[in-house]
Amino acid sequence: MLYRLSHVTSYEYYEPVSISHHALRLQPRQFSFQECRAHQITLDPAPSSEHFFTDYHGNHVATVTIESAHRQLTIRSAGVMEIFPRQRVQPLETPAWEQVRDLSRGGQLGAALEASEFLFDSHYIRTGDDFADYAKTSFTKGRPILDAALELTARIYKEFTFDPKVTTIATPLGEVLQKRRGVCQDFAHLQIACLRSLGLAARYVSGYIETIPPPGKSKLAGADASHAWVSIFCHGYGWIDLDPTNNLIPSTQHITVALGRDYADVSPVRGVIVGSGEHELKVAVDMEPIADDARPSESRPSQ
Repeated sequence: MLYRLSHVTSYEYYEPVSISHHALRLQPRQFSFQECRAHQITLDPAPSSEHFFTDYHGNHVATVTIESAHRQLTIRSAGVMEIFPRQRVQPLETPAWEQVRDLSRGGQLGAALEASEFLFDSHYIRTGDDFADYAKTSFTKGRPILDAALELTARIYKEFTFDPKVTTIATPLGEVLQKRRGVCQDFAHLQIACLRSLGLAARYVSGYIETIPPPGKSKLAGADASHAWVSIFCHGYGWIDLDPTNNLIPSTQHITVALGRDYADVSPVRGVIVGSGEHELKVAVDMEPIADDARPSESRPSQ
């Protein structure tokens, strides 16, 4: 699949802002299953300085400073992405989850030793017995890890209600588990907490998912949105993505932008301002399939 991607973030400040500094994680990653053919970030007003680098987790970061007074700030991220079908892993062929857990605890992750850092608590995710107990219904003795993880993904999808009005980024995960309501960010954090509470490495993935309109309806501009899902480490297979909000394994309708321990590592826009603290935020995302006149898509292995 080939997509034209547009992500527009607009701030309207109630009082003038004299100086603002922002860190932007908006440029999609390069993997064997996705290629960023073109990408550009523009700001209005234009920044007085900007710097580009790759962070600890390999995410693309742009830091920008605006030194002129402004009441509005618009950040536009635009690009073209080619997405390939990922090689499927057979769930029942993956090792028992206890085996993966024990290898992780013993630091025997081989070439993927870096996965061990995703075993521990992070800013928004704290492990605990409640999360382990919820996960254990799926992670029964000797069950293949991907088979168990897929059932956990399906349970979150079926037992939790998508409701953008009940949570914020600061809502404790224990409250999400109790109320059974939230958004994709909450469901990703919850599933990671469950996996880590069992001693399994899991990381947070941010990006986009194409929204398919109902039959006979046209797709609305700006109808797509930033999305979040989970990646679990499986010894011998590497990282495997899971989307609990939609109960599926991401493929050609997902674009990966950033990876981290949780949302704190991958926030698309983060910054500080000198001036008004009150503002109105608007975000519009479009993933538009476009004709591919280049090479045909082919199956690519997982990252």
